[in-house]
Amino acid sequence: MAGCTQPQPTAPTKTIGMPNPAAVYCQQSGGTRVPVQTPQGVSTQCKLPSGETLDEWALWRRDHPAKS
Repeated sequence: MAGCTQPQPTAPTKTIGMPNPAAVYCQQSGGTRVPVQTPQGVSTQCKLPSGETLDEWALWRRDHPAKS
């Protein structure tokens, strides 16, 4: 019976939600995302072309200060 069945088309996958803005900013800045295991879980560092490495959200907050 398997020879008589028609293959079913697969639906294209869709991205859900929006990407992590800190991760996108790290990569747009030329950085490389580096996952680091901590006692609290996984933290992602951003290694910039200058050699500086910092938490990707710390980079985001540093370069995007809150407006008062």
